[in-house]
This record gives sequence, structure tokens and C-alpha cells, in this order.
Amino acid sequence: MAETMSILIVGGTGMIGGYTALSLRFRGHSITLASRHPPKGVPLLEQFPFISIDYVTGGYTQDVLASFDTIIFTAGADVRHVPQDHPANKCFLQASEALVKFASLARDAGVKRFIHVGSFYPHIAPELATTDPYVRSRKLAADGIISLAGPGFHACSLDAPFVVGIVPGMKVPMFVTYTQYARGKLGIPYYAPIGSTNFISVQSLASAITAALHNSESVSGRSILLGDENLTFSEYLGLFFSAAGEEIILPALEKEHPLIPESSLYAGRNVEYEPDEQDTKLLGGYQGHDIRDVVHGIVREYQSL
Repeated sequence: MAETMSILIVGGTGMIGGYTALSLRFRGHSITLASRHPPKGVPLLEQFPFISIDYVTGGYTQDVLASFDTIIFTAGADVRHVPQDHPANKCFLQASEALVKFASLARDAGVKRFIHVGSFYPHIAPELATTDPYVRSRKLAADGIISLAGPGFHACSLDAPFVVGIVPGMKVPMFVTYTQYARGKLGIPYYAPIGSTNFISVQSLASAITAALHNSESVSGRSILLGDENLTFSEYLGLFFSAAGEEIILPALEKEHPLIPESSLYAGRNVEYEPDEQDTKLLGGYQGHDIRDVVHGIVREYQSL
């Protein structure tokens, strides 16, 4: 019988952390959510025990972390977390340093496993780690965490591409907007920017996290690139239209799209790759190739908005 773990999910009130919490609880693990603010308006997440933790400013103690044998971190900083009138590069660096300090304290508290959900950018565009503050911060965080790994502390970074999914009852602004776009509510012309990237569903990501927990020694000390479906932006946005009952082919144009701005595409418009086959097997094979089904679920969730 698999070990029952006592797991703290930092960022557990967000889409990735929340879905992972539900998935792991279903498998019999004891789950506590942590973030700056408790979940509100999401009944499925309000059922979990909650601890207020701001890993950047502190306010947590080693004793609190000692209550858990496993920590999953899904609260990586991005542009949404940069306060107005604060330099982004300073905020990103502060966040990465604070995260490594948090992981170090977790190790010293006796936590056995630490899984960091990171970004694919340091893998697919490593040169950006020297020029882009966001990518550099994500690499520093992942590298710092895995450097702490040892026999009594299995630490890894699972580095994901664009993640697609929802927690029932949670409004994810990006996916609400995509749904409204596909239903003709935004007044934006129907097209997609030229280009492509890799996508993974939150279900597949949660499956990889679960496998990493149970194979923690094998993945410890590693940053592992995740990935699933390579889709053009026309194909990706087209899935939302199909789910909304509009079977159209979106023209791919050489122009920026307000819903997929250039500023969000750190590695440019054309990204395509396959994750390492052995790594994928080590992480349970994920679920795989389920983006269409997930998008249909998103549109059903938000169709009345």
C-alpha cells in the first residue's frame, strides 16, 4: 500500500495547486493549503485546512513546516505579482531568493520531499536566463531548490509549459476571457497570431506531480522539463471556438493578439519540443493529449458568464 503523506501545497488556492490538492486527496493523502489569503468562493477548496504563508515576506516558522513530510510549491512569481511602481527584476530576484530560503528551512524542519513547479523557459531558451529577469528568477529558484537535495531531502523541479485547466467553481481570468472571445462577447476579430507553443493540462501536471512524490528519490536533485501537446495558436484558440459550438478555422496573422500578447511569449512565437521519453515514463507517463477535453470542460464551466 502506498505511503499516506501529509502534504502542504503552497499556492494551493490557485488553479494548479488547487487541482493538485483535489487529486492527491482523492488518492488518500492529507492535504493542507497555504497562500497569502484563504480560498474564497471555491467550495471545493474551502473544505481544506489552510495556513496563511507569504514565502517572500516570511511570517512562517520552522515548527509550522515540521508538521508536514511533503511540500509542493505552485506559487511561482510572475508579472501578476509585481506591485505597481516596483522594478520587476528586483521583485523576481527577491522571490527566487525567498523561495530557496523557504525550501532550506523546510529541509531543516525535517520535510522529506519538496516538489517545485517551475517554468519551461530555462530549458527551451536557456540564453534568456542571462537577459530576462523573469526567466533568470525561475532558473535561480529551480537551481537553488535542487541544490538542497540530499539523502533525507528529496527535492526536484517539474518545469511546465503553458498549463490549461480549471478547478470547478474557480474563475481563472484568462480562461474566462478565452471563453467569452469564442462566444463573440469581446468584439475582437477572430484570428490567431502566427506561432505555436507547448501545452499541458492541469490533470497531466497533477499526475506528474503525484508520480514524482512516489518516485521522489529517482527525481531528486533534478529539474525536469515537462510537456505534452505542441499546438499552433490557431489550433489552441480554435479549441475554445469548437467547444462553444463554432467550428471555424482561425486565420493565423502576422500581428499581435490582445489575448496572447508578445510580452507573454518570452521565447518568441515558435516553440515546439518533446519532453524526454525516459523522464515522462519516470513521471508515470502523465495522462497526455487531453487539451481538447480540458478546453471543453473550461467552456462548459464559464459559458454562462
